[in-house]
Amino acid sequence: MSTPEVSDEDFREILAQTRHFVRTAVVPREQEILSDDRVPDDLREQVKKMGLFGYAIPQEWGGLGLDLAQDVELAMELGYTSLALRSMFGTNNGIAGQVLVGYGTEEQKSTWLERIATGDVVASFALTEPGAGSNPSGLRTKAVRDGDGWIINGSKQYITNAPTADLFVTFARTRPADADGAGIAVFLVPADTAGVAVGAKDKKMGQEGAWTADVTFTDVRVGQNALVGGAEDIGYRAALTSLARGRVHIAALAVGTAQRALDESVAYAATATQGGTPIGDFQLVQAMLADQQTGVMAGRALVRDTARLWITGEDRRLAPSAAKLFCTEMVGRVADLAVQIHGGAGYMRDVPVERIYRDVRLLRLYEGTSEIQRLIIGGGLAKAAKATQR
Repeated sequence: MSTPEVSDEDFREILAQTRHFVRTAVVPREQEILSDDRVPDDLREQVKKMGLFGYAIPQEWGGLGLDLAQDVELAMELGYTSLALRSMFGTNNGIAGQVLVGYGTEEQKSTWLERIATGDVVASFALTEPGAGSNPSGLRTKAVRDGDGWIINGSKQYITNAPTADLFVTFARTRPADADGAGIAVFLVPADTAGVAVGAKDKKMGQEGAWTADVTFTDVRVGQNALVGGAEDIGYRAALTSLARGRVHIAALAVGTAQRALDESVAYAATATQGGTPIGDFQLVQAMLADQQTGVMAGRALVRDTARLWITGEDRRLAPSAAKLFCTEMVGRVADLAVQIHGGAGYMRDVPVERIYRDVRLLRLYEGTSEIQRLIIGGGLAKAAKATQR
């Protein structure tokens, strides 16, 4: 097991600062973020100063260098408020940044990682397409060799941070899948490259302030140095590894949001009255609170254990899917109970649990739907059982 770059003592300070920032600076402005559909510039600047754009980027590239066990603790704090805040810097640290950390050439790392870590560059993970989402193998975007470079054509959908992105970590098919691999490569495409077009900002059910959009690539020419890792077949592996790590982070985020929904429910149950009696005295309300608390505790324990298994290398496939499946389904139930406990008030736009109810619905979809997680878990177990019987 590798020694983390950040000591326990230093990490406690980072965590305490993040918790203080979330609860005193961001929570009071959730309604502003929702109404304006944007995270205020002053909050963005504070996030940059705190180093959160690069918390999971190694220190040698200007990041804080948190490992996954520390990452999930941070994510549980970030999940406590509007998910748009975390979305601002989530891809820099997660699925986009980690592709470079794990698979980039030294030149690619030195060109991009420090600027990603400071937040001067916003990186976007351009994988999802109209015909390929949770399973990258259905990819239709094509990259064709052209002299000493590549020409990319295709379209991407629901790309987080696309309207503000400076760099698209772009997945494209270079050949049909064959015995040598999936035929999918990853390219670093600056947003200002000729032929890159970003569509209008998507209108979503929730997560106001977290922007997504379509991205199209029309005869986009990039050099050989844009090919991540300098090799075609690195792409698919990079995608699967980054997504698996990202699933643990999303699971932790879900736990943080579930904790917030629980806290709002407990506070409401203690103060709201029915016939002069606090509703928290009613056993059926207590039962709902108990189910929420149990879900939060189980999710927190599962996320921590999954992060540990990732770091030791014992399980980087099934456990991330199990954590993501359980925690994102759990937060949906906890949010639903929170609205129920609030009664009519829970359906009102200015009440936090109404926003939470809409925000968390997306967690069951991205980084692989719940259905994909079930296939990974079930298929993995069946495959392992077959292997032992040979």
